[in-house]
Amino acid sequence: MPRTMLTDQHWQKLKVILRNLSIHHNSNLRNFIEAILYRIRTGCPWRDIPCCFGHSNSIFKRFNRWSSSGKFLRLFKLLASCPDMEW
Repeated sequence: MPRTMLTDQHWQKLKVILRNLSIHHNSNLRNFIEAILYRIRTGCPWRDIPCCFGHSNSIFKRFNRWSSSGKFLRLFKLLASCPDMEW
């Protein structure tokens, strides 16, 4: 399994933020977020995301839906506006 980015403490903070953005927790939400962080960190193509994060095509499609709907933009704006958040 590749190195993950989110500690349990980070995830607990992020879950609250996601809930406030009407992004509801489901069984693979953390893996999805970890997959996106992995791709950002490594620069790998979508198809090379390790399968422990989920099926790469499903991750890609979900990422596109979140991007098109503005979820990522709202999330990043909110995270950037929280000076006390240390990630």
